[in-house]
Amino acid sequence: MDIARLKHLIQVEHADSFALFASLIKEHAKMYNITSVLDDEGIFYRHFLDSIAGEEYFFEGANVAEIGSGGGFPSVPLKIIRDDLSFTLIESTGKKCGHLEEVVEKLRLKCVQVKNMRAEDGARDPSLREKFDVCCARAVAPLNTLSEYCLPYVKVGGRFIAYKGECGEELDNAARAIKILGGKVEQVVKYELENCGGRTLVIVKKVAPTPAGYPRGRGRERKNPL
Repeated sequence: MDIARLKHLIQVEHADSFALFASLIKEHAKMYNITSVLDDEGIFYRHFLDSIAGEEYFFEGANVAEIGSGGGFPSVPLKIIRDDLSFTLIESTGKKCGHLEEVVEKLRLKCVQVKNMRAEDGARDPSLREKFDVCCARAVAPLNTLSEYCLPYVKVGGRFIAYKGECGEELDNAARAIKILGGKVEQVVKYELENCGGRTLVIVKKVAPTPAGYPRGRGRERKNPL
């Protein structure tokens, strides 16, 4: 992971787009309850740099689902630097969808759609289930729960990419869920970012179809993780 190159993408190559996104984050933060990190340094490291840290693991031209999009991390920073990617942003809170829709419009992002729905409902929709090359999520839920939300969206041969902090025990606890849902841990990438501490990318390959009964719905993914 070339951190210097990633910083250059934000500060130089795509500076105008990131500056506009930062201004929208600050403008919308309280209105839409999207983040408490509003200082310039925090936005740069914790939102922008961390979001694009995983860009090399997204296939060229990938069709990507993001679960629990919230403020648009990692999707929007990734889209700014990787226009080849297409995104479907799945967010259950209507206000946050309003933020995302305005960001897409103001940044003129093409091939990005926002869907106001629960992750488990979308995963059972035939038009979305196992239709994506990649599904990603950041700071949504523990990995065992997150796997049940995300892996049903991924086609066999695709990837689920989870942005996490230090997660050794969490990864161990998710091993059963990942296997049941048709995944296999492909790579665990650890990195350090200033003001962010230890960070981890958990990259799971989809090796078999997700059984029809998953996700279970009615909150069971969180209340009784696999």
